[in-house]
Parts: sequence; C-alpha cells; structure tokens
Amino acid sequence: MADREIGVGLIGFGLGGRVFHAPFANAVNGLRLTAVLQRQGEESARAYPAAQIVRTLDDMLANKAIELVVVTTPNATHVELAKQALEAGKHVVIDKPFATTSEEALGLSQLASSKGLLAVPFHNRRWDGDFLTVKKLIVEQALGRLVSFESHFDRFRPIPRGGVWQEAENPANGMLFDLGPHLVDQALALFGLPDTIVASVRSDRDGSEIEDAFDITLSYPGANGKGLLVHCRTSYLACDNSPRFLLHGTRGSFRKHGLDPQETAVVGGATVPKLGSPDVWLQEDEPAWGTLTVAPNPAAPARLVESRVKTEIGDYRGFYANVRDAILGTAPLALTAEDGYRVIRLLELARQSSAEGRRLKVEL
Repeated sequence: MADREIGVGLIGFGLGGRVFHAPFANAVNGLRLTAVLQRQGEESARAYPAAQIVRTLDDMLANKAIELVVVTTPNATHVELAKQALEAGKHVVIDKPFATTSEEALGLSQLASSKGLLAVPFHNRRWDGDFLTVKKLIVEQALGRLVSFESHFDRFRPIPRGGVWQEAENPANGMLFDLGPHLVDQALALFGLPDTIVASVRSDRDGSEIEDAFDITLSYPGANGKGLLVHCRTSYLACDNSPRFLLHGTRGSFRKHGLDPQETAVVGGATVPKLGSPDVWLQEDEPAWGTLTVAPNPAAPARLVESRVKTEIGDYRGFYANVRDAILGTAPLALTAEDGYRVIRLLELARQSSAEGRRLKVEL
C-alpha cells in the first residue's frame, strides 16, 4: 500500500489553487490531481485536462478515488469545508488561515484525530528559499548569539480594491489572517513558543475595511536576561519594501530583500517539474541573494567582512511530498493541526494585545 497513488481533490481554482496548490501537488509522484471543484468556468480543465471538473462539494466528496481534499477558498469558508471533507473520510490540507478562531482550529484537530485523518495547515513558506537560508545561518550560528529577528511581508496597495472578498470587512479577512500565519509560523518553526507577545494591528489606508497592517513582537527569554526579540511586520503602504529578513547578532547581521521566486515563476507561466527529475526548481538569481556582514574579531568592530550568501533552493513540492508520505505512513507529518492551532491562537493574542494596548503572556 505504501506505493499507491493518492487522489487529490482541489476546492477552488483562484490564485491559491492555480499557483500554490495544483502545480506543486501535480508535480509530486504518488499524488494525482483527480478533480477540481470550480463553480463556473473551465480554466482548470485547460490547465489539467486529466482532472475532472465538479460543480458541487457533494460530487467531490462522493468520489472514492479522492483521499486528500485541498481547501483553497475564501478564508471564512475554510473550516466548514474542511469539516465536511473530514466527515466524509478525507484527509484535508487547509490553506491559511487554518481556521478563523483557535476554538475552530482545536475542533478541526479533534475531528481529524477521532477519524484517524490528517488536517494539515498549508504553511508552505517553511519551504521558501530565503527562510531555509535564514534557518541554516541560525543553525550554524553565523551571527553569534541572535538578539533580533525581523520578518517583513510588505505590499503597496494604497487604494482598497472594491468587490473582492479579501477587502471585505470580516475578522477572517485582512493581513493579520492572510500573511500573519506565514510570518508567525516561520517564527514558531525557528524558535518555538514565545514568552510574551505585544502587537499593533490596524487599518492604515483611507477607506480600508480590513486590518491592513500589523507589527507583532514575540519575546523569548535568554540567560542573564539576554533574550531574543522577533518582529513580524506587514504593511499595505510599503512603497519601498523593507528587507524580507533582517537579523542581528553578537557577531554581525544578515539582510535579505525580495520574496521567494516560486510564486512569480508560476504566475509567469513556468512549469513545475516532477519532483526527482533532473530539472532544478528553483534557484534564486544571484543579485537577490542576501548579505552577511560580520566582525571576525569582536574587539575590532570596525573591521567588517561582507559576503553574499547563496539562497537555498525553495521547493513547495516538499510540502506535498511530506503530506503524501504521512498519508502512506512512511514519514511523520511536518506540519500538524497543532501547528495550525498555535498560529491562530497567537494571532488572536496579537489582536487582543493591540485592542488592550498591553503585552500579554503567551499561554496556549
């Protein structure tokens, strides 16, 4: 049974389905894109002619060939669709946010566990090349003892878009629950649960109905009071983007601009090769590599050495390969429902901290 093919049903064929899910799941041997739930239009059939178009969720869930259902729909619909898939005996991958409340996230986790199924948060940014580069530098202690870690995900859209669900007033929408899950999950993956959280969650643009900016600071205690501060930040008014990552430590600093190139490549028409093929996916161009600046001799802090750090290869296929292996029982799951719950709980605490104007103890 370990080498059987797993049928995948994709709910939704918007940006998430077209760019982040279908191309990468389709590129993993052992997974087969079996059906796409697309309420109208034929785009998915043109892109994936071997996959059936279905128009209702009932039709998808009735398909016995489908073992894994991927939910990539408007945020507020994630939980109900995932629950129906789990009740039908399907494993689920849930695009961020995993849920809209921590109570819902816990409910999904318990439901999946009771049925012996997987409920997996789609925190694919753990497979970003820049994140993997930062992780490697931290493991190697290239910066000495890390004291400050900044993670930015900025955009420039000063005028809210009309007629799109992403800009509609709803606690499930907005940047806190759109980009916040990626930034917070990366912090948890690197450093674990923080001791405290303090945040500013706000609407900076004129006429905005959503939370379009946030600053979240996670505090990690250290020996002798010398801990680590992790800053997660997003703005819709960042015309001149901040570094994607900025790290400071006792030996030096690392600065990295730009985003992982996988999304841009797929949007531009690139074909994701099959995992295991000789084709490389996807090396970032050298001008986008980050800069490491260190003082080899701390007693001579003005004598700095600067070098470019080659970006590790990012690969979202790794997410789906791990889900495949977990379903087959050949590897542990890299991202669990518990990870989804912890992220949503921290985002709730960020919203509470902002509303109350105070630092909160992190207790999950």
